Amino acid sequence: MQIFSDPFGWVQLAAFAGLLLLLTRPTGVYLFQVLEAPGKTFLDPVLRPLERCFYFLLGVEPKREQDWKQYTLSLLAFSLVGTFFTYAILRMQHVLPLNPQGLEPFSDHLAFNTAVSFMTNTNWQSYGGESTASYFSQMGGLTFHNFVSAAGGIAVAAALVRGIARHSAKTIGNFWVDLVRVNLYVLLPLCIVYAVFLVSQGMIQTFGPYTVARILDPYTIEVAKKDDNGGVVKDLQGKPVLEARVVETQTIAQGPMASQVAIKMLGTNGGGFMNANAAHPYENPTPLSNFVQMLSIFLIPSGLTYYLGRMVKNQRHGWAVWCAMAVLFSAGVLVSWSAETAGNPRLHALGVDAAQGNMEGKEVRFGIFNSALFATITTDASCGAVNAMHDSFTPLGGLVPLANIQLGEVIFGGVGAGLYGMLIFVVIAVFLAGLMVGKTPEYLGKKIEAYDVKAGVLFLMAATFSILGFTAWAGVSEWGLAGLNNTGPHGFSEILYAYSSGTGNNGSAFAGLTVAMLIGRFMMIIPALALAGSLARKKRAAFTGGSFPVTGPLFSVLLIGTVLIVGALTFFPALSLGPVVEHFLMTSSEISY
Repeated sequence: MQIFSDPFGWVQLAAFAGLLLLLTRPTGVYLFQVLEAPGKTFLDPVLRPLERCFYFLLGVEPKREQDWKQYTLSLLAFSLVGTFFTYAILRMQHVLPLNPQGLEPFSDHLAFNTAVSFMTNTNWQSYGGESTASYFSQMGGLTFHNFVSAAGGIAVAAALVRGIARHSAKTIGNFWVDLVRVNLYVLLPLCIVYAVFLVSQGMIQTFGPYTVARILDPYTIEVAKKDDNGGVVKDLQGKPVLEARVVETQTIAQGPMASQVAIKMLGTNGGGFMNANAAHPYENPTPLSNFVQMLSIFLIPSGLTYYLGRMVKNQRHGWAVWCAMAVLFSAGVLVSWSAETAGNPRLHALGVDAAQGNMEGKEVRFGIFNSALFATITTDASCGAVNAMHDSFTPLGGLVPLANIQLGEVIFGGVGAGLYGMLIFVVIAVFLAGLMVGKTPEYLGKKIEAYDVKAGVLFLMAATFSILGFTAWAGVSEWGLAGLNNTGPHGFSEILYAYSSGTGNNGSAFAGLTVAMLIGRFMMIIPALALAGSLARKKRAAFTGGSFPVTGPLFSVLLIGTVLIVGALTFFPALSLGPVVEHFLMTSSEISY
């Protein structure tokens, strides 16, 4: 394996894992202070008055907690209002300020799709950011959701953890308090520091118009001829009439980028200010910015595992969950890195240097390892930011991001979403362990009953139905096949990846997934909150020698096995039709495309 001859890759991987481990405890402690101990953080003296102002404007009594149904309704109502707020901004951007390029408004369907995409933390972009969205739309409409959708995910994770930690309780917290405190005390301060760091690396942060530069070597292109009304002129056969045009200038897009990229990464959002996302030198100028961006994606999800242990007064349980995530993450990195380093044997047979691996679609500034690591992290964490084109990965290299999404992006996962997704797997794992030993399943002293298992299964089935159902529909429909960039198994992978990304609220693509995005967000949040309410009401039994241990290597292995078995049983048939068969086509000497 060529990865063993890349010492720099191993050093970077060790540095990444080591720093993530070191930051987990302080991040978790701070999250505990913000979510469970108001008044205890070092920022409270400064931000407490502003926090009270938000409660007054929202009409919220911060000490009044909600049951799971009230918590869910608050989340849904806020999300609905936020969607229409962003839709209105995108539709009216031509009359709003901070639009130096004079960009036209979004079309109605694109505005709605984009508003839903950012509200659900998917950040799927069916447009080029620098050519479509004004500064105000990027800042006021899209970045607003980057903050509040991330805070909403953390709030749901906190509610589920409270349900596990409490007993004989009817409430799981207050959504409005969680939303305000996470934004004020966690996301906003971190993003201010983060944005300053990104500017120090050379990232753009300006409100000026785009720069038009004269190029040294003008060139000629053919474009469709247009009439006085802007319509395309066609010949007698109905084909566009082409005319020559000399290109003498280049438009250099810029804008308030650092402030947007900070929350894009920290909140595991992923929507790029530029169409090229983190592969663009303005969005990701240096190897250090690339490393810090990857680390920031995992920062809060990793810290939430420590918060879990602190809440349930069993820190070893939090570390056991962290270890399960870390093992799955490491496996994904090694598979993707190995596949991309090996490259395509068909190209090697034509004389392409095998030592170069597969560099198609990758930034030469970052190379194969950083591309594979970034792809694994961003799909582990439902982020969607990319520094390389996943469509250009080898079949097995591309299978890793695809499988990460289909497993529920619980490998650290999105901020909040990863933890509550993994806790669903914890409940399923405990239930399966109880069946294997012939006793009533028990999790931290609480019996796992039919209602809890049904909520977990509904959580898993929502994603399964959306991904496989919409993929099957698109695969046999003209509308599903019309926009493909590829045919054969890679074309199928393109469809499968699109609906996996939309349902998983990831936003990355191999290449109108509105319904899939809504299912992936709310049809999974609602069962998680229902489970939180159920667990909070239960009484806690005393721990005995017969209690199921949820710490140590045995539990981590059981949890990893549950995640992999559920994922394999659900998605392997579809994966075998896409990247798996494509791999055999690529490596076979007898079969050609």
